[in-house]
Amino acid sequence: MAGTRSPSPRSLSDGSFRPVMVGGCVAAFVMVLSPLVAIVWISFFENKIISFPPTGYTLDWYRAAAAMPQFRDGFVTSLKLGVVATLVSLIAGVPAALVLARGRFPGREAIQSLLLAPLIVPGIVAGAALYMFLIEVELASGVQVAMTFWGLALAHSLIALPWTVRLVTASLVGLDPQLKEAALTMGARPLTAFRLVTWPLIRPGVVAGALFAFIASFVDLEKSLFLVGPGVTTLPIVIVNYLEWSIDPTIAAVATVQIAVISAGLVLTDRYFKLARAF
Repeated sequence: MAGTRSPSPRSLSDGSFRPVMVGGCVAAFVMVLSPLVAIVWISFFENKIISFPPTGYTLDWYRAAAAMPQFRDGFVTSLKLGVVATLVSLIAGVPAALVLARGRFPGREAIQSLLLAPLIVPGIVAGAALYMFLIEVELASGVQVAMTFWGLALAHSLIALPWTVRLVTASLVGLDPQLKEAALTMGARPLTAFRLVTWPLIRPGVVAGALFAFIASFVDLEKSLFLVGPGVTTLPIVIVNYLEWSIDPTIAAVATVQIAVISAGLVLTDRYFKLARAF
């Protein structure tokens, strides 16, 4: 009929698939959050053998975990490694991101792929390769590197570096280079232009990169399996070792502390630096 407009395919698609999209999002959130909620809930169970429903609730498992030296030492070691890996990733990753985002030179794509490779290579493969490399360094130099804190810190720095490079680069992609050029034209020195113009704009990306670098180091298991040694054991390794001999809510209590540390970091960082601006 003349003058009658049929609904556009876009509007039909949006209307018909909206419930499916909403349902898919809800299902994804449930799948992601359900295990976390279950772990936190189990950590308060009174009964030693995990069963539903619980006989009661208690905080004894948190006290028991705090009293075990292996959990305390593993937690402190993971925190130290996370801090060291984050600092190394910032020192190396921020300048690398600046060069990769602004520079145009031969081999740029290859360098970028190399810096992001730890995100692609399986953790077990990377851990085994790094262990063999450190052994070769020991044989050549006579200095023990494997199964030491600094050898483990090197591995965790490689884990953390790609997150800093990736997120800082993402912040720089949307940055107008003419802003810095304008500051230089007005007489500002390069360092001053970076501090007053570039840094405030990329700070959310730097903070987001530091946060995710710390988290990636704090929860790493695969690479650490090959590099831990006596007195240098991370919290995830301690959890795995404990599960070989016992299964009780103590593990859930330790995992809940991990969840709390990571969640607090995310919430505080988003509160002050708005992580959404970094993506």
